[in-house]
Amino acid sequence: MLNYFLYRNAWICDDAPHKEVQLSDEELKMLLKQGGLMVRNTYDFDTPYEASFWFVINDHYSGLEELSPRVRNKTRHADKYFDYKQVEYEKFEQDIFHIFEDTIANYKVHDRELNRKKFSVFLEQCRQKTFEYWGMFLKDTSQMVGYCMVKNWGDSCEIWNVGVLAKYKREGYYPYYGLYYHLNEYYLKEKGFRYISDGSRTITNHSEIHEWLIHYFGFRKAYCKLKLHYKWWFGIIVRTLYPFRSIISNRSVKAVLKMHGMQTK
Repeated sequence: MLNYFLYRNAWICDDAPHKEVQLSDEELKMLLKQGGLMVRNTYDFDTPYEASFWFVINDHYSGLEELSPRVRNKTRHADKYFDYKQVEYEKFEQDIFHIFEDTIANYKVHDRELNRKKFSVFLEQCRQKTFEYWGMFLKDTSQMVGYCMVKNWGDSCEIWNVGVLAKYKREGYYPYYGLYYHLNEYYLKEKGFRYISDGSRTITNHSEIHEWLIHYFGFRKAYCKLKLHYKWWFGIIVRTLYPFRSIISNRSVKAVLKMHGMQTK
C-alpha cells in the first residue's frame, strides 16, 4: 500500500520526506486511478545539491545560546506570558475553532475556502493519524490563545498547522518565539528526533514563516527532487497553459503552473 493522501486533487506522501522514494509508473497509475488530478513525488531528500524544491527543517539543538541575543530576549519574554504544552485531542478540539477562524481571517493570501465544517473534517482525519496537539495558554490559566498540530513519524516530525489569536501577535507578546523554541527543545533534545520540519516550499506565499524560521531559529532548506505526474488530459492543460503563466490571474491555476516549473529537470 502506498502511503499517500489526497489534498486539493493532488496525491502527497503521508510519510516523512526522507522516506519517500521515486515512484514507478505502475504506482503512479495506481494512485491516479483512485482519483485526483496529479501526484507530487519528492525524493532524494536533503540532497547536497541546490534544487528548486525543498523542505524547511531543523536538525540541531543547542539551547538558547545558539540564538541571537534579540531572539533569546523575545523567547524569554514570551515565556513570561504563555505556557506551551501538549493537550488531549478532546481539549484541543473544544478550544481551537475561534483561534482557527481568527488566524484564517488574518492570512496574507486567501487562496482557499476554509470554514468550520471543513476544518472539523480535517481534525477528524488527523485524529486517526499520529498527530500531537499543542496549546499555548495564558500563564497559569486554562485559556488557550494559540495552537499547534505536529505530525509525529517516530524519528522525525512536521509542524502542520499553527494558529495564534491576532491580538497576541500584534501586541508584543512574541508568541511564535516561545512556541518554536519549545517545539525544538522537545522534539530535538528530549525526543532525539532526526529533524523537525515546517513543511515543503510554499507555492502560494500565504505565509512568511519559512524565511523567519531560517533567519531566527536555525532552520535550513533540505533540497530534494520533485516530479509531478498528471492525469493525461490534465497534463495537456497544464503544459498548454504554462507559457502563459504570467498573465493568468486564477490563484489555484497559478499555483499548479508555478509548481510545474519547480520540477527537477
